[in-house]
Amino acid sequence: MVKSMYEYIRKAWHKPHEISEWRKRLVEWRKSKAIVRVEKPTRLDRARELGYKAKKGFVVARVRLARGGRRRPRRKKGRRSKRQTIHKILSMNYRWVAEQRAERRFKGLVVLNSYEIAKDGEYYWFEVILVDPTRPEIKADKNISWICSVKGRAARGLTSAARKARGLR
Repeated sequence: MVKSMYEYIRKAWHKPHEISEWRKRLVEWRKSKAIVRVEKPTRLDRARELGYKAKKGFVVARVRLARGGRRRPRRKKGRRSKRQTIHKILSMNYRWVAEQRAERRFKGLVVLNSYEIAKDGEYYWFEVILVDPTRPEIKADKNISWICSVKGRAARGLTSAARKARGLR
């Protein structure tokens, strides 16, 4: 059976470190700002799965997040073992945090979805797909026009990552 172009892209992303430009790309991303607008999605196959279309009104942003530091340190002084537990500081997953930051940065846009593109010892990188609900191209498209009546999806916990973190998926 003939494979589509997206299957080959997906297969290449199973081992991204084998891509020749991978290290150079990560070095560039570390030096760049935390939230950057991108011309085209890095993972076209994943973006298309999540609803991205190459038309006016769709914006892709790359968001960098620092890893770690999400737990309170264990208490050293005397108390019974039940009270020594380490609690989560943040109940949101990294992807949800990335979506919220992108939505705050790009004021008039609404988050459609997001996906992870890379991680190293220090950072996570996500690409967030945003939609401009004021564009006539978006209003006319019957598959995505529902987003025109919604505001602040990431902030209100309505995206896929947020629903997963809230235990709804």
